[in-house]
Amino acid sequence: MARGQRLRTPLEKEEVARLKAGDIIYVSGEVFTSRDRTQKLILENRDKLPFSPKGLLEFHAGPIVRREGSEWKVVSIGPTTSFRMENSEYGFIKETRIAGVIGKGGMGSKTREACREFKAFYGVLPGGAAALIAKSVKRVIGVYWLEELGVPEAMWHLEVENLGPITVVIDAFGNDLYEDLRKRVDEKLSRALKSLEE
Repeated sequence: MARGQRLRTPLEKEEVARLKAGDIIYVSGEVFTSRDRTQKLILENRDKLPFSPKGLLEFHAGPIVRREGSEWKVVSIGPTTSFRMENSEYGFIKETRIAGVIGKGGMGSKTREACREFKAFYGVLPGGAAALIAKSVKRVIGVYWLEELGVPEAMWHLEVENLGPITVVIDAFGNDLYEDLRKRVDEKLSRALKSLEE
């Protein structure tokens, strides 16, 4: 396994604050899947959930599962595009006090502000490795709103072991790896275009 920091949920704010944009981490413990429709239901029913999301990680994902007797088995689980949750992520982080979000593709200014204000982080998992990522799922602890939402949109409460590699893209200080890269590219492009005009 590649080198990286090993973390176990629930995470304390001090642990999250030590993470820096660009760090590689592996997570063990409890995580839960959530997408746009799921977030609304979690917030509406958070007092009725049999676990607290505080200190856990929200995983933007829609797994493929199969039933094995009385238990569920995650066959494949890859990150889904996180930016579709950008408009609701600030409120979700604020209300649930999660330690972080895992997904793919980056997020925007609202999520950066939430990470800075509430000491959370946003990390990305590699795309195209859903079957491999599923090997990190040790068991399905519970599933919620399966009938209403269907498998991909349901909330899956999972126990994971060494889920990763996760790259920290937005840290608890609002530093954004992707945004910094975009700015550097824009600056270099601007200089290159200016030199062509001279």
